[in-house]
Amino acid sequence: MQARKKYVLLGLCMCCWLLLYYWGGLQERLLGLITHRRGEVARPWPNWLDRDLLPGYADQAELQNAGGPGDSPRQRRQSWAGIYKDSRCRMDTCFDFARCQGQSGFRVYIYPPEKGERVSESYRKILTSVAESRYFTSDPREACLFVLGIDTLDRDQLSTQFVPNMDERIRGYPLWNDGRNHVIFNLYSGTWPNYTEDLGFNVGQAILAKASLNTEHFRPGFDISIPLFSKEHPQKGGERGWLVRNTVPPRRKYLLMFKGKRYLTGIGSDTRNALHHIHNGKDIVSLTTCRHGKDWEKHKDARCDYDNQEYERFDYQELLHNSTFCLVPRGRRLGSFRFLESLQAACIPVLLSNGWELPFSDVIQWNQAVIEGDERLLLQVPSTVRAVDITRVLALRQRTQMLWEAYFSSVDKIVLTTLEIIKDRVYSHISRNKFMWNALPGGLLVLPEYSTHLAHYPFYYLNLGISPGQEFTAVIHATSPLVSQSQPIMKLLQVVSKSKYCSQIIILWNSEKPPPHRSKWPPMPVPLLITDGRRKTSSRFLPHAAIETEAVLSLDEDTVLLTSEINFAFHVWRSFPERIVGYPPRSHFWDPVKKAWGYTSKWTNEYSVVLTGAAFYHRYYHHLFSHYLPSSLRALVDHTSNCEDILMNFLVSSVTHLPPIKVAQRKQYKEMPTLQVRPESQHFGTKMMAPWANPEHFTQRQECVNTFASWFGYMPLVHSQFRLDPVLFKDHVSVLRKRYKDLERV
Repeated sequence: MQARKKYVLLGLCMCCWLLLYYWGGLQERLLGLITHRRGEVARPWPNWLDRDLLPGYADQAELQNAGGPGDSPRQRRQSWAGIYKDSRCRMDTCFDFARCQGQSGFRVYIYPPEKGERVSESYRKILTSVAESRYFTSDPREACLFVLGIDTLDRDQLSTQFVPNMDERIRGYPLWNDGRNHVIFNLYSGTWPNYTEDLGFNVGQAILAKASLNTEHFRPGFDISIPLFSKEHPQKGGERGWLVRNTVPPRRKYLLMFKGKRYLTGIGSDTRNALHHIHNGKDIVSLTTCRHGKDWEKHKDARCDYDNQEYERFDYQELLHNSTFCLVPRGRRLGSFRFLESLQAACIPVLLSNGWELPFSDVIQWNQAVIEGDERLLLQVPSTVRAVDITRVLALRQRTQMLWEAYFSSVDKIVLTTLEIIKDRVYSHISRNKFMWNALPGGLLVLPEYSTHLAHYPFYYLNLGISPGQEFTAVIHATSPLVSQSQPIMKLLQVVSKSKYCSQIIILWNSEKPPPHRSKWPPMPVPLLITDGRRKTSSRFLPHAAIETEAVLSLDEDTVLLTSEINFAFHVWRSFPERIVGYPPRSHFWDPVKKAWGYTSKWTNEYSVVLTGAAFYHRYYHHLFSHYLPSSLRALVDHTSNCEDILMNFLVSSVTHLPPIKVAQRKQYKEMPTLQVRPESQHFGTKMMAPWANPEHFTQRQECVNTFASWFGYMPLVHSQFRLDPVLFKDHVSVLRKRYKDLERV
């Protein structure tokens, strides 16, 4: 019985299989017959995993980036495939780390310009910034990174600055290596009407430092998005931000503003054509004009005349100064000049540029400085900005100023930020974290070779809620040979060593004669170390490994101080560890006749410099002085044996944007000799005239002030009338109530 059931089931299965085969084969023959009559070739059913066999289906990139007049999705996909042949490039796959591991470290080489090569003003500034950086090398064998000498900024084929035949030229470079370890700077790509991101040549495995980068094509951790800047953008320094510290309340006359071009046709026209919908002429001012380009009248619409008339009613600079939020809509490309203009003006950028990879997005937290809108939801922008509370408005505006001054105010800063980001990728084990990039003073002034811990930097103490250590190291700069036990340096050693906060004393020996044996120095309760200064004035600010404390007390060999004066100055410094705190003040001024900076030692109620002959500062500034400043400035200091104290003040003020702090002292301090005493003078027992009495001394210092200001690109020194005295200083009360009573004795 069971066997019969098995045979019946087997027969039914065979019948079903024959029916399926018959009808399936019949349908296939009918389909072949129909397609043959239509002149088509029959194809098997495609594999769902094979995108090339499904031309009728759009991929995600096409759906999100549909647009661009005249091109079908397939054409756009093909063009993108041609542009981004190495779209999967990452540092691990397209960068040769071995070139950066030698003794030379991170060095950048610029290809020499070819004869008759034309370079735009903006690209010349970029090359100058690289050449003047501490990473530049003229030897390609030392290079970790390469920069083309050919101008690649403007790749619009209709531009006069477009450089043709790029593929042929770069392939002729023996070091090109398909773009490996190369960085290509670009501001403009593509041309009318689509303005694609095509550079017109194969970039290979090169890193793109590009403006208006699309997030769909951006290679995270490899490419770098840079801001679009004009040819007038300054090489160095740049203007300060417009936010005044006492600007209260934070809201301004206008809530939201925009003033710019309106594109009647082509890419970018949809967004700008709709901006008039939010204009109310009261607290929201959104103005566009058709009057630009050669053929604008041919394409003008019914609204152009009214828009042009309304456009002339408002001044752009006045709107910038008096608006809380600034619209930054896309132009022909995703980036816009309005972005940097808004940052500088402390006008909070409201972005309307879908798909724009914001500048330096790898390291900058833009949600703390801008509001990102959606081009498709323009009408929601007014209600969005009205809902931002005053506290957040003030925080956003302050962050725009921090970012502007740290990374965008000059071409120098834009280029150096690009190089530092690449360097952090190469040496990821000693790189900056996000906090360092997004907190004052900015990533460019934080050198991770010094430390990767926030607590080791003076400007993070307040944010971390910690205080500096309770000990200091005294560094005494000695230039005179030791011939007598009554010399000022011997008394100074006794005074400093008596301080309960002194951890050790280092004598930086810069005399032509060798230092005396340790037995010649007086016994002290703290360790004494004599270090060879190699007869270089700048050596007093070298990052000596022997300095273990955070606080450094810099002293000249003939400084006259009391122990109580040292203790009081140290207490003040612990409250202001990011600044220079000391006694002898000086000042700078602008001479309108000579149109140059001047330097004065006159005692007035105002100062901008505290001399390092008697001053406290954080030891990190030794590292910054030696590794951040260019060797040319240190060479100037060594050549003149002068100005090292002024240069240190320039450096610290550029970091803090604050003046040094002067504390009370008993006697007037004079700038004592810093030049080497001649051997013949020593032999005859004659004394060298003090530099402060020599007219050439001040002439040199004035020249130094102007040289330093030229390198920084602006004057970082800040004037102050602030002086800190001990409690009850010179008050008519009992001296028993005064902690630092010795300071009042003459």
